[in-house]
Amino acid sequence: MKLPAVYILASCRNGTLYTGVTSNLVQRIWQHRNDQVEGFTKKYGVHTLVWYEMHETMESAIGREKAIKGWQRAWKMELIESANPQWRDLYGEIV
Repeated sequence: MKLPAVYILASCRNGTLYTGVTSNLVQRIWQHRNDQVEGFTKKYGVHTLVWYEMHETMESAIGREKAIKGWQRAWKMELIESANPQWRDLYGEIV
């Protein structure tokens, strides 16, 4: 999965959410899960991949990430639940 991707990680269903963008989804999620990334996700234990979206270009992925980061939490929850109502960890689907 070396296409640009936008993703959302969660600490739990009603916990902290993190939205990011990457050019290598598998590697980046592995880094978050193994606390290889200093900062927000490590500090708050945000490791569960609950939503992702692949893009053709990095420009479109960055645009989508910025849009989602500007959303209200309720909108992000609706986005996640529309594709992943059980809040399953999707990491197994991408490796």
